[in-house]
Amino acid sequence: MTDHKMLRAAIVGSTGYGGVELIRLLQHHPLVEITSVISSSSSGVPISEAFPHLTNIVERNLDGVVPAEIAERADVVFTATPSGVSSKLVPQLLEAGLKVIDLSGDFRLKDGSVYEQWYKHDAPKAEVLAQAVYGLCEIFVEEVADVDFISNPGCYPTATLLGLIPAISSGWIDPTSIIIDAKSGVSGAGRGTSLMTHYAEINENFKAYKVNKHQHIPEIEQLLSHVAGEQVTVTFTTHLAPMTRGIMSTMYASLVGAYTEEDFVELYRQYYKGRGFVRVRDQGTWPATKEVLGSNYCDIGFSVDSRTGRVTFVSVIDNVVKGAAGQAIQNLNLMMGWEESLGLALTPVYP
Repeated sequence: MTDHKMLRAAIVGSTGYGGVELIRLLQHHPLVEITSVISSSSSGVPISEAFPHLTNIVERNLDGVVPAEIAERADVVFTATPSGVSSKLVPQLLEAGLKVIDLSGDFRLKDGSVYEQWYKHDAPKAEVLAQAVYGLCEIFVEEVADVDFISNPGCYPTATLLGLIPAISSGWIDPTSIIIDAKSGVSGAGRGTSLMTHYAEINENFKAYKVNKHQHIPEIEQLLSHVAGEQVTVTFTTHLAPMTRGIMSTMYASLVGAYTEEDFVELYRQYYKGRGFVRVRDQGTWPATKEVLGSNYCDIGFSVDSRTGRVTFVSVIDNVVKGAAGQAIQNLNLMMGWEESLGLALTPVYP
């Protein structure tokens, strides 16, 4: 018999990487029960057919995307769908009285015209966009508490923004000088097949893509502009690395003043004090993607170059956890007023 105190959760997009990672993490959440796993394309099929590793762990058939039926089974819905899908589905879920945490990019940009320019889909209605709270947990911890609708940040923006915001907020770097060099594992492209992610194309290969055209650019600029109090534009280049998981965002900016690496370490540790999922490295050490694999951590390191007057930031996350499912659960915990780390106290998998 189900404990009536357990929060009932449904996951739309359960056959994608973000959806199945939500299943893995929520299986161990002490206050949440998964009551519905949902797929628009595989309704009625056991989820173990899509993901055999769930055999004897999740014995449940996939449900269809019917908002009224979802509302009968769940209290909160995670929508791990491609962009352009959530914008149509989420308003129906909210109208049905559900709490929603959206992992797509549909509600991150507050300007609908900017969304249409970068995502090539019709923008959600302005009133729904206004309702969405941007859930970058460490920055908006108070804003996401006790709300009904959270827009989960993108993977690249999570690593990048957590790495830059304290320095910008403190006025230590020139926000007009920022260059971002980011790399992602192949899981960031989703489970669908394409030539770009074909094994023979990516194995022992390393390539840039969507140069100056990635849809996460306006999301990063929106948040940096909010923090800086002025319009910020960035140079942002993404690369696909021959690994499954992980994002490394290496960022460069001009210093405003004379600061040392020790100064940056102290600044960031104070800024993120009490925010246990951000780990700031000691001077002279920089994080690697494998050191956060399978966890909800974001690790950050610094190098100050007095010769050039610039600082380099290195920020790493697991794109499927902190960059998607883990942060979504962190947002749920904050939304519900629970301990932030519930269901997420995972040691990184190493090696």
